[in-house]
Amino acid sequence: MKQRDGLYIVRHFIDNAFVDALEGGTFETLNPATNRPIGIVADGTAADVDRAVRAARRAFEEGPWPRMPAAERARYLRRIGDLILKRAEEIAYLEVLDVGMPITQAGKGAIPRAAENFYFFAEMATRITGETYPKDGEFLNYTIRKPVGVAGLITPWNTPFMLETWKVAPCLAAGNTCVLKPAEWSPLSANMLAEIIQEADLPPGVFNVVHGFGERAGAPLVAHPGVQLISFTGETTTGMEIMRNGASTLKRYSMELGGKNAAIVFPDADLEQALDGVIWQAFSLNGERCTSNSRLLLHRAIYEEFLGHLLERVAAIRVGDPFDPQTEVGPLIHPEHWQRVRGYMDVARAEGATIALGGDRPPHFPEGNYFAPTVIVDVRPEMRVAQEEIFGPVLVVLPFETEEEAIRIANGVKYGLAAYIWTRDLVRAHRVAQAMEVGMVWINAPNVRDLRTPFGGAKYSGIGREGGFYSFEFYTEVMTIHVALTPPRIPRLGVGR
Repeated sequence: MKQRDGLYIVRHFIDNAFVDALEGGTFETLNPATNRPIGIVADGTAADVDRAVRAARRAFEEGPWPRMPAAERARYLRRIGDLILKRAEEIAYLEVLDVGMPITQAGKGAIPRAAENFYFFAEMATRITGETYPKDGEFLNYTIRKPVGVAGLITPWNTPFMLETWKVAPCLAAGNTCVLKPAEWSPLSANMLAEIIQEADLPPGVFNVVHGFGERAGAPLVAHPGVQLISFTGETTTGMEIMRNGASTLKRYSMELGGKNAAIVFPDADLEQALDGVIWQAFSLNGERCTSNSRLLLHRAIYEEFLGHLLERVAAIRVGDPFDPQTEVGPLIHPEHWQRVRGYMDVARAEGATIALGGDRPPHFPEGNYFAPTVIVDVRPEMRVAQEEIFGPVLVVLPFETEEEAIRIANGVKYGLAAYIWTRDLVRAHRVAQAMEVGMVWINAPNVRDLRTPFGGAKYSGIGREGGFYSFEFYTEVMTIHVALTPPRIPRLGVGR
Protein backbone atom coordinates (compact mmCIF):
# COMPACT_ATOMS: atom_id res chain seq x y z
CA MET A 1 0.00 0.00 0.00
CA LYS A 2 1.17 3.51 -0.76
CA GLN A 3 2.21 5.81 2.06
CA ARG A 4 2.72 9.54 2.39
CA ASP A 5 4.39 11.15 5.40
CA GLY A 6 4.19 7.81 7.19
CA LEU A 7 0.42 7.45 6.66
CA TYR A 8 -1.28 4.88 4.44
CA ILE A 9 -3.23 6.36 1.54
CA VAL A 10 -6.59 4.60 1.11
CA ARG A 11 -8.58 5.48 -2.02
CA HIS A 12 -11.77 4.20 -3.58
CA PHE A 13 -11.43 1.34 -6.07
CA ILE A 14 -13.83 1.85 -8.99
CA ASP A 15 -13.78 0.27 -12.45
CA ASN A 16 -10.42 -1.39 -11.73
CA ALA A 17 -8.67 1.87 -10.72
CA PHE A 18 -7.84 3.56 -7.43
CA VAL A 19 -9.46 7.01 -7.36
CA ASP A 20 -9.95 9.91 -4.96
CA ALA A 21 -13.35 10.96 -3.65
CA LEU A 22 -15.12 13.13 -6.21
CA GLU A 23 -15.63 15.85 -3.61
CA GLY A 24 -12.03 15.50 -2.43
CA GLY A 25 -12.87 14.68 1.19
CA THR A 26 -10.72 12.46 3.41
CA PHE A 27 -10.74 11.24 7.00
CA GLU A 28 -8.15 9.69 9.31
CA THR A 29 -8.11 6.14 10.59
CA LEU A 30 -6.51 5.45 13.97
CA ASN A 31 -4.22 2.82 15.48
CA PRO A 32 -6.30 1.33 18.35
CA ALA A 33 -3.15 0.78 20.43
CA THR A 34 -2.23 4.47 20.40
CA ASN A 35 -5.18 6.36 18.84
CA ARG A 36 -2.69 8.06 16.54
CA PRO A 37 -3.44 8.37 12.81
CA ILE A 38 -2.20 5.58 10.57
CA GLY A 39 -4.05 6.38 7.34
CA ILE A 40 -5.80 8.99 5.23
CA VAL A 41 -8.97 7.57 3.69
CA ALA A 42 -11.16 8.80 0.83
CA ASP A 43 -14.44 10.07 2.27
CA GLY A 44 -17.14 8.71 -0.01
CA THR A 45 -20.42 10.44 -0.79
CA ALA A 46 -23.46 9.67 -2.92
CA ALA A 47 -21.53 10.78 -6.01
CA ASP A 48 -18.81 8.19 -5.40
CA VAL A 49 -21.40 5.51 -4.71
CA ASP A 50 -23.21 6.34 -7.95
CA ARG A 51 -19.94 6.14 -9.88
CA ALA A 52 -19.18 2.72 -8.39
CA VAL A 53 -22.69 1.35 -8.92
CA ARG A 54 -22.65 2.49 -12.54
CA ALA A 55 -19.34 0.69 -13.06
CA ALA A 56 -20.74 -2.47 -11.46
CA ARG A 57 -23.91 -2.14 -13.53
CA ARG A 58 -21.95 -1.88 -16.79
CA ALA A 59 -19.85 -4.87 -15.80
CA PHE A 60 -22.99 -6.87 -15.13
CA GLU A 61 -25.01 -5.84 -18.17
CA GLU A 62 -22.23 -5.53 -20.77
CA GLY A 63 -19.18 -7.31 -19.39
CA PRO A 64 -18.17 -10.97 -19.53
CA TRP A 65 -18.42 -11.82 -15.84
CA PRO A 66 -22.08 -12.97 -15.53
CA ARG A 67 -21.86 -14.85 -18.85
CA MET A 68 -18.51 -16.45 -18.12
CA PRO A 69 -18.44 -20.25 -17.64
CA ALA A 70 -18.47 -21.07 -13.95
CA ALA A 71 -15.17 -22.93 -14.23
CA GLU A 72 -13.51 -19.77 -15.56
CA ARG A 73 -14.92 -17.64 -12.74
CA ALA A 74 -13.63 -20.30 -10.37
CA ARG A 75 -10.11 -19.89 -11.77
CA TYR A 76 -10.24 -16.16 -10.98
CA LEU A 77 -11.40 -16.89 -7.43
CA ARG A 78 -8.61 -19.41 -6.86
CA ARG A 79 -6.13 -16.85 -8.15
CA ILE A 80 -7.41 -14.38 -5.55
CA GLY A 81 -7.01 -17.03 -2.85
CA ASP A 82 -3.43 -17.68 -3.96
CA LEU A 83 -2.61 -13.96 -3.85
CA ILE A 84 -4.08 -13.65 -0.35
CA LEU A 85 -1.79 -16.41 0.90
CA LYS A 86 1.16 -14.88 -0.96
CA ARG A 87 0.60 -11.58 0.88
CA ALA A 88 -0.71 -13.08 4.12
CA GLU A 89 1.93 -11.53 6.37
CA GLU A 90 1.35 -8.07 4.94
CA ILE A 91 -2.44 -8.42 5.27
CA ALA A 92 -2.12 -9.67 8.86
CA TYR A 93 0.12 -6.72 9.73
CA LEU A 94 -2.39 -4.22 8.34
CA GLU A 95 -5.29 -5.97 10.05
CA VAL A 96 -3.59 -5.88 13.44
CA LEU A 97 -2.51 -2.26 12.95
CA ASP A 98 -6.04 -1.28 11.95
CA VAL A 99 -8.21 -3.15 14.46
CA GLY A 100 -5.94 -4.26 17.32
CA MET A 101 -6.61 -8.00 17.18
CA PRO A 102 -3.68 -10.11 18.42
CA ILE A 103 -1.25 -11.02 15.64
CA THR A 104 -1.46 -14.75 16.35
CA GLN A 105 -5.24 -14.71 15.96
CA ALA A 106 -4.99 -12.76 12.70
CA GLY A 107 -2.10 -14.67 11.15
CA LYS A 108 -3.17 -18.17 12.14
CA GLY A 109 -6.93 -17.74 11.85
CA ALA A 110 -8.53 -14.82 10.08
CA ILE A 111 -6.22 -14.41 7.08
CA PRO A 112 -5.91 -18.11 6.10
CA ARG A 113 -9.70 -18.35 6.45
CA ALA A 114 -10.03 -15.42 4.02
CA ALA A 115 -8.11 -17.34 1.37
CA GLU A 116 -10.14 -20.45 2.13
CA ASN A 117 -13.34 -18.48 1.48
CA PHE A 118 -12.24 -17.91 -2.12
CA TYR A 119 -11.07 -21.50 -2.61
CA PHE A 120 -14.32 -22.84 -1.17
CA PHE A 121 -16.62 -20.70 -3.30
CA ALA A 122 -14.49 -21.33 -6.38
CA GLU A 123 -15.46 -24.96 -5.97
CA MET A 124 -19.07 -24.09 -5.17
CA ALA A 125 -19.34 -21.97 -8.33
CA THR A 126 -19.08 -25.10 -10.45
CA ARG A 127 -21.78 -26.87 -8.44
CA ILE A 128 -24.67 -24.45 -8.93
CA THR A 129 -27.44 -26.65 -10.28
CA GLY A 130 -31.16 -26.57 -11.00
CA GLU A 131 -34.03 -29.02 -10.63
CA THR A 132 -36.29 -30.77 -13.13
CA TYR A 133 -40.04 -31.43 -12.84
CA PRO A 134 -41.19 -33.72 -15.67
CA LYS A 135 -44.97 -34.08 -16.02
CA ASP A 136 -46.38 -37.23 -17.61
CA GLY A 137 -44.44 -36.85 -20.83
CA GLU A 138 -46.34 -33.64 -21.61
CA PHE A 139 -44.08 -31.02 -20.05
CA LEU A 140 -40.52 -30.75 -18.88
CA ASN A 141 -40.23 -28.05 -16.25
CA TYR A 142 -36.80 -27.10 -14.95
CA THR A 143 -35.11 -24.39 -12.94
CA ILE A 144 -31.88 -22.52 -13.42
CA ARG A 145 -30.04 -20.15 -11.10
CA LYS A 146 -28.95 -16.82 -12.52
CA PRO A 147 -26.89 -13.99 -11.01
CA VAL A 148 -29.12 -11.22 -9.66
CA GLY A 149 -27.18 -8.08 -10.52
CA VAL A 150 -25.25 -5.60 -8.39
CA ALA A 151 -24.71 -6.33 -4.72
CA GLY A 152 -23.96 -3.77 -2.02
CA LEU A 153 -21.73 -5.45 0.56
CA ILE A 154 -21.49 -3.60 3.88
CA THR A 155 -18.98 -5.06 6.31
CA PRO A 156 -18.08 -4.47 9.99
CA TRP A 157 -14.85 -3.45 11.67
CA ASN A 158 -14.18 -6.70 13.52
CA THR A 159 -12.08 -9.22 11.52
CA PRO A 160 -12.81 -7.03 8.49
CA PHE A 161 -10.67 -8.76 5.86
CA MET A 162 -12.09 -12.21 6.55
CA LEU A 163 -15.67 -10.94 6.64
CA GLU A 164 -15.18 -8.98 3.41
CA THR A 165 -14.02 -12.13 1.64
CA TRP A 166 -16.93 -14.07 3.19
CA LYS A 167 -19.28 -11.84 1.20
CA VAL A 168 -17.25 -11.05 -1.92
CA ALA A 169 -16.36 -14.66 -2.75
CA PRO A 170 -19.93 -16.09 -3.04
CA CYS A 171 -21.19 -12.88 -4.66
CA LEU A 172 -18.64 -13.15 -7.45
CA ALA A 173 -18.87 -16.94 -7.67
CA ALA A 174 -22.56 -16.61 -8.56
CA GLY A 175 -21.77 -14.13 -11.35
CA ASN A 176 -22.84 -10.89 -9.67
CA THR A 177 -20.85 -7.67 -9.51
CA CYS A 178 -20.47 -5.67 -6.32
CA VAL A 179 -19.71 -2.49 -4.44
CA LEU A 180 -18.04 -3.07 -1.08
CA LYS A 181 -18.50 -0.46 1.67
CA PRO A 182 -16.06 -1.30 4.50
CA ALA A 183 -16.47 0.02 8.02
CA GLU A 184 -14.91 3.46 8.38
CA TRP A 185 -12.98 2.38 11.49
CA SER A 186 -11.11 -0.41 9.63
CA PRO A 187 -10.45 0.50 5.97
CA LEU A 188 -6.88 -0.72 5.45
CA SER A 189 -7.38 -4.38 4.60
CA ALA A 190 -10.22 -3.60 2.15
CA ASN A 191 -7.70 -1.54 0.21
CA MET A 192 -5.40 -4.57 0.22
CA LEU A 193 -8.23 -6.76 -1.11
CA ALA A 194 -8.73 -4.27 -3.95
CA GLU A 195 -5.01 -4.45 -4.78
CA ILE A 196 -5.19 -8.24 -4.86
CA ILE A 197 -8.28 -8.28 -7.09
CA GLN A 198 -6.64 -5.76 -9.40
CA GLU A 199 -3.60 -8.05 -9.63
CA ALA A 200 -5.89 -11.03 -10.28
CA ASP A 201 -7.07 -9.08 -13.35
CA LEU A 202 -10.83 -9.39 -12.94
CA PRO A 203 -12.82 -7.54 -15.63
CA PRO A 204 -13.27 -3.83 -14.81
CA GLY A 205 -16.26 -2.97 -12.63
CA VAL A 206 -16.80 -6.45 -11.24
CA PHE A 207 -15.43 -5.47 -7.83
CA ASN A 208 -15.55 -1.92 -6.46
CA VAL A 209 -14.85 -0.32 -3.10
CA VAL A 210 -16.24 2.95 -1.71
CA HIS A 211 -14.96 4.07 1.68
CA GLY A 212 -16.80 6.41 4.00
CA PHE A 213 -19.32 6.80 6.76
CA GLY A 214 -22.73 5.19 6.95
CA GLU A 215 -24.77 8.35 6.51
CA ARG A 216 -22.82 9.66 3.48
CA ALA A 217 -21.74 6.43 1.74
CA GLY A 218 -23.64 3.48 3.19
CA ALA A 219 -27.11 5.02 2.98
CA PRO A 220 -26.74 6.06 -0.71
CA LEU A 221 -25.52 2.55 -1.54
CA VAL A 222 -28.56 1.00 0.14
CA ALA A 223 -30.98 3.38 -1.55
CA HIS A 224 -29.43 3.25 -5.02
CA PRO A 225 -31.89 1.86 -7.61
CA GLY A 226 -29.03 0.15 -9.47
CA VAL A 227 -28.36 -2.17 -6.51
CA GLN A 228 -30.51 -5.28 -6.12
CA LEU A 229 -28.82 -7.00 -3.18
CA ILE A 230 -27.67 -5.74 0.21
CA SER A 231 -25.58 -8.02 2.41
CA PHE A 232 -24.86 -6.47 5.79
CA THR A 233 -23.01 -7.64 8.88
CA GLY A 234 -23.15 -5.37 11.90
CA GLU A 235 -25.33 -3.91 14.60
CA THR A 236 -29.03 -4.73 14.71
CA THR A 237 -30.22 -1.11 14.83
CA THR A 238 -28.14 -0.33 11.74
CA GLY A 239 -29.68 -3.33 9.99
CA MET A 240 -33.14 -1.96 10.70
CA GLU A 241 -32.17 1.41 9.24
CA ILE A 242 -30.73 -0.28 6.15
CA MET A 243 -34.03 -2.08 5.55
CA ARG A 244 -35.93 1.19 5.83
CA ASN A 245 -33.57 2.96 3.42
CA GLY A 246 -33.82 0.24 0.79
CA ALA A 247 -37.56 -0.40 1.02
CA SER A 248 -38.53 1.87 -1.86
CA THR A 249 -36.42 -0.15 -4.30
CA LEU A 250 -37.39 -3.60 -2.94
CA LYS A 251 -33.88 -4.77 -2.11
CA ARG A 252 -33.15 -8.37 -1.23
CA TYR A 253 -31.41 -8.52 2.17
CA SER A 254 -28.98 -10.80 3.93
CA MET A 255 -28.39 -9.63 7.50
CA GLU A 256 -26.00 -11.05 10.09
CA LEU A 257 -26.67 -8.88 13.12
CA GLY A 258 -26.02 -8.74 16.85
CA GLY A 259 -25.89 -11.51 19.42
CA LYS A 260 -26.08 -12.10 23.16
CA ASN A 261 -25.08 -15.73 23.03
CA ALA A 262 -25.31 -18.12 25.96
CA ALA A 263 -22.94 -20.88 26.97
CA ILE A 264 -24.74 -23.39 29.19
CA VAL A 265 -22.52 -25.60 31.38
CA PHE A 266 -24.12 -28.61 33.07
CA PRO A 267 -22.53 -30.41 36.04
CA ASP A 268 -21.64 -33.51 34.02
CA ALA A 269 -19.61 -31.57 31.43
CA ASP A 270 -15.88 -31.94 30.95
CA LEU A 271 -15.34 -28.82 33.04
CA GLU A 272 -11.75 -28.20 31.97
CA GLN A 273 -12.69 -28.34 28.30
CA ALA A 274 -15.76 -26.20 28.95
CA LEU A 275 -13.59 -23.65 30.72
CA ASP A 276 -11.21 -23.51 27.76
CA GLY A 277 -14.09 -23.13 25.32
CA VAL A 278 -15.92 -20.45 27.29
CA ILE A 279 -12.80 -18.33 27.80
CA TRP A 280 -11.77 -18.59 24.15
CA GLN A 281 -15.22 -17.73 22.88
CA ALA A 282 -15.60 -14.78 25.25
CA PHE A 283 -12.16 -13.16 25.03
CA SER A 284 -10.51 -14.08 21.72
CA LEU A 285 -10.56 -11.34 19.08
CA ASN A 286 -10.74 -8.93 22.04
CA GLY A 287 -14.31 -10.05 22.67
CA GLU A 288 -15.37 -8.15 19.55
CA ARG A 289 -17.13 -11.02 17.79
CA CYS A 290 -20.76 -11.65 17.01
CA THR A 291 -20.59 -15.29 18.15
CA SER A 292 -18.98 -14.51 21.52
CA ASN A 293 -20.55 -16.46 24.40
CA SER A 294 -21.01 -13.24 26.34
CA ARG A 295 -23.42 -14.92 28.81
CA LEU A 296 -22.23 -17.88 30.87
CA LEU A 297 -24.99 -19.98 32.46
CA LEU A 298 -23.63 -22.22 35.23
CA HIS A 299 -25.53 -24.91 37.09
CA ARG A 300 -25.57 -24.07 40.81
CA ALA A 301 -23.92 -27.41 41.63
CA ILE A 302 -20.73 -26.26 39.89
CA TYR A 303 -21.17 -22.47 40.10
CA GLU A 304 -18.59 -21.66 42.79
CA GLU A 305 -15.98 -24.14 41.59
CA PHE A 306 -16.24 -23.16 37.92
CA LEU A 307 -16.35 -19.44 38.71
CA GLY A 308 -13.22 -19.72 40.85
CA HIS A 309 -11.26 -21.36 38.03
CA LEU A 310 -12.72 -18.87 35.53
CA LEU A 311 -11.60 -15.83 37.52
CA GLU A 312 -8.13 -17.29 37.99
CA ARG A 313 -7.74 -17.93 34.25
CA VAL A 314 -9.20 -14.63 33.08
CA ALA A 315 -6.97 -12.71 35.49
CA ALA A 316 -3.99 -14.38 33.80
CA ILE A 317 -4.99 -13.43 30.23
CA ARG A 318 -2.12 -11.50 28.68
CA VAL A 319 -3.24 -8.02 27.60
CA GLY A 320 -0.73 -6.14 25.50
CA ASP A 321 0.67 -4.93 22.22
CA PRO A 322 -1.31 -6.75 19.50
CA PHE A 323 1.93 -7.33 17.56
CA ASP A 324 3.47 -9.27 20.47
CA PRO A 325 2.96 -13.01 19.82
CA GLN A 326 2.38 -13.49 23.57
CA THR A 327 -0.61 -11.11 23.62
CA GLU A 328 -4.02 -12.74 24.03
CA VAL A 329 -6.20 -9.59 24.23
CA GLY A 330 -5.33 -6.33 22.48
CA PRO A 331 -7.02 -2.91 22.39
CA LEU A 332 -10.61 -2.27 21.39
CA ILE A 333 -11.16 -0.78 17.95
CA HIS A 334 -11.87 2.90 18.71
CA PRO A 335 -12.18 5.40 21.60
CA GLU A 336 -15.94 5.66 21.03
CA HIS A 337 -16.31 1.91 21.38
CA TRP A 338 -14.09 1.88 24.48
CA GLN A 339 -16.40 4.43 26.08
CA ARG A 340 -19.42 2.34 25.16
CA VAL A 341 -17.99 -0.81 26.75
CA ARG A 342 -16.83 1.13 29.82
CA GLY A 343 -20.32 2.64 30.16
CA TYR A 344 -21.80 -0.81 30.71
CA MET A 345 -19.71 -1.14 33.88
CA ASP A 346 -21.63 1.78 35.40
CA VAL A 347 -24.87 0.20 34.21
CA ALA A 348 -23.95 -3.11 35.85
CA ARG A 349 -23.17 -1.50 39.20
CA ALA A 350 -26.31 0.64 39.10
CA GLU A 351 -28.42 -2.49 38.59
CA GLY A 352 -26.78 -4.33 41.50
CA ALA A 353 -24.31 -6.56 39.66
CA THR A 354 -20.70 -6.99 40.80
CA ILE A 355 -17.61 -6.45 38.67
CA ALA A 356 -15.66 -9.48 39.90
CA LEU A 357 -12.70 -8.81 37.64
CA GLY A 358 -11.57 -6.05 35.28
CA GLY A 359 -14.08 -3.39 34.34
CA ASP A 360 -11.74 -0.64 33.23
CA ARG A 361 -8.43 0.27 31.61
CA PRO A 362 -5.47 -1.86 32.77
CA PRO A 363 -3.21 0.44 34.81
CA HIS A 364 -0.09 -0.24 32.71
CA PHE A 365 -1.73 0.94 29.45
CA PRO A 366 -2.25 4.71 29.78
CA GLU A 367 -2.95 5.21 26.06
CA GLY A 368 -4.89 3.35 23.43
CA ASN A 369 -8.20 1.52 23.79
CA TYR A 370 -7.15 -1.27 26.16
CA PHE A 371 -9.88 -2.76 28.33
CA ALA A 372 -9.17 -5.40 30.94
CA PRO A 373 -10.87 -8.80 30.47
CA THR A 374 -13.95 -8.52 32.65
CA VAL A 375 -16.24 -10.89 34.54
CA ILE A 376 -19.56 -9.67 35.99
CA VAL A 377 -21.42 -11.70 38.64
CA ASP A 378 -24.57 -11.28 40.77
CA VAL A 379 -26.39 -10.84 37.48
CA ARG A 380 -30.13 -11.29 37.00
CA PRO A 381 -31.48 -12.24 33.55
CA GLU A 382 -33.42 -8.98 33.14
CA MET A 383 -30.38 -6.73 33.71
CA ARG A 384 -29.15 -4.71 30.74
CA VAL A 385 -25.72 -6.34 30.89
CA ALA A 386 -27.48 -9.70 30.45
CA GLN A 387 -29.76 -8.44 27.68
CA GLU A 388 -27.71 -6.05 25.53
CA GLU A 389 -24.73 -6.73 23.29
CA ILE A 390 -21.62 -5.18 24.88
CA PHE A 391 -19.19 -6.39 22.18
CA GLY A 392 -16.02 -6.39 24.21
CA PRO A 393 -14.00 -8.65 26.54
CA VAL A 394 -16.86 -8.83 29.03
CA LEU A 395 -18.49 -12.03 30.33
CA VAL A 396 -21.61 -12.03 32.51
CA VAL A 397 -22.26 -15.09 34.69
CA LEU A 398 -25.71 -16.32 35.70
CA PRO A 399 -26.66 -19.39 37.79
CA PHE A 400 -29.45 -21.86 36.98
CA GLU A 401 -31.08 -24.77 38.82
CA THR A 402 -32.84 -26.81 36.13
CA GLU A 403 -32.62 -27.50 32.44
CA GLU A 404 -35.89 -25.67 31.91
CA GLU A 405 -34.57 -22.58 33.70
CA ALA A 406 -31.40 -22.63 31.61
CA ILE A 407 -33.44 -22.74 28.41
CA ARG A 408 -35.70 -19.92 29.63
CA ILE A 409 -32.71 -17.68 30.50
CA ALA A 410 -30.85 -18.51 27.29
CA ASN A 411 -33.90 -17.69 25.14
CA GLY A 412 -34.92 -14.67 27.20
CA VAL A 413 -33.20 -12.07 25.01
CA LYS A 414 -34.18 -10.44 21.73
CA TYR A 415 -31.17 -11.91 19.95
CA GLY A 416 -30.86 -15.40 18.52
CA LEU A 417 -27.51 -15.93 16.85
CA ALA A 418 -25.69 -18.78 18.61
CA ALA A 419 -25.58 -20.96 21.72
CA TYR A 420 -23.05 -23.33 23.29
CA ILE A 421 -23.94 -26.39 25.36
CA TRP A 422 -21.48 -28.29 27.53
CA THR A 423 -22.60 -31.71 28.82
CA ARG A 424 -21.62 -35.37 28.48
CA ASP A 425 -25.32 -36.33 28.26
CA LEU A 426 -25.84 -36.24 24.49
CA VAL A 427 -29.57 -36.89 24.79
CA ARG A 428 -29.88 -33.76 26.91
CA ALA A 429 -27.46 -31.92 24.61
CA HIS A 430 -29.69 -32.53 21.59
CA ARG A 431 -32.85 -31.75 23.55
CA VAL A 432 -31.51 -28.43 24.82
CA ALA A 433 -29.97 -27.56 21.46
CA GLN A 434 -33.28 -28.01 19.68
CA ALA A 435 -34.99 -25.82 22.29
CA MET A 436 -32.66 -22.89 21.60
CA GLU A 437 -34.15 -19.93 19.69
CA VAL A 438 -30.98 -19.35 17.68
CA GLY A 439 -29.56 -20.01 14.25
CA MET A 440 -26.57 -22.09 15.38
CA VAL A 441 -25.69 -24.32 18.34
CA TRP A 442 -22.34 -25.85 19.20
CA ILE A 443 -22.28 -28.85 21.55
CA ASN A 444 -19.07 -29.37 23.54
CA ALA A 445 -17.16 -26.99 21.28
CA PRO A 446 -16.57 -23.30 20.73
CA ASN A 447 -17.33 -21.72 17.35
CA VAL A 448 -15.69 -24.15 14.92
CA ARG A 449 -16.82 -23.30 11.39
CA ASP A 450 -17.63 -25.67 8.57
CA LEU A 451 -17.97 -23.52 5.44
CA ARG A 452 -20.58 -25.88 4.00
CA THR A 453 -23.08 -25.19 6.77
CA PRO A 454 -25.51 -22.25 7.02
CA PHE A 455 -24.38 -19.33 9.19
CA GLY A 456 -26.88 -16.83 10.53
CA GLY A 457 -29.30 -15.98 13.29
CA ALA A 458 -32.92 -15.87 14.38
CA LYS A 459 -35.00 -13.10 15.95
CA TYR A 460 -33.05 -9.80 16.07
CA SER A 461 -29.84 -11.52 15.01
CA GLY A 462 -30.45 -11.56 11.31
CA ILE A 463 -32.23 -12.54 8.13
CA GLY A 464 -31.08 -15.31 5.82
CA ARG A 465 -28.04 -17.55 5.87
CA GLU A 466 -24.49 -17.43 4.53
CA GLY A 467 -22.28 -20.41 3.74
CA GLY A 468 -22.35 -23.34 1.34
CA PHE A 469 -25.28 -23.49 -1.07
CA TYR A 470 -27.21 -21.24 1.32
CA SER A 471 -25.18 -18.27 0.06
CA PHE A 472 -26.55 -18.89 -3.42
CA GLU A 473 -30.11 -18.69 -2.12
CA PHE A 474 -29.32 -15.00 -1.73
CA TYR A 475 -26.88 -14.36 -4.57
CA THR A 476 -28.87 -16.09 -7.34
CA GLU A 477 -32.33 -15.73 -8.86
CA VAL A 478 -34.31 -18.90 -9.54
CA MET A 479 -35.94 -19.02 -12.98
CA THR A 480 -38.41 -21.72 -14.01
CA ILE A 481 -38.58 -22.78 -17.65
CA HIS A 482 -41.55 -24.79 -18.96
CA VAL A 483 -41.15 -26.85 -22.15
CA ALA A 484 -44.12 -28.49 -23.92
CA LEU A 485 -43.08 -31.98 -25.10
CA THR A 486 -46.38 -32.57 -26.90
CA PRO A 487 -48.81 -29.98 -28.31
CA PRO A 488 -50.77 -28.84 -25.23
CA ARG A 489 -54.55 -28.56 -25.19
CA ILE A 490 -55.17 -24.82 -25.29
CA PRO A 491 -58.74 -23.47 -24.90
CA ARG A 492 -59.57 -21.51 -28.10
CA LEU A 493 -61.11 -18.08 -27.76
CA GLY A 494 -62.51 -15.94 -30.55
CA VAL A 495 -63.46 -18.72 -32.98
CA GLY A 496 -67.23 -18.64 -32.43
CA ARG A 497 -69.42 -21.57 -31.43
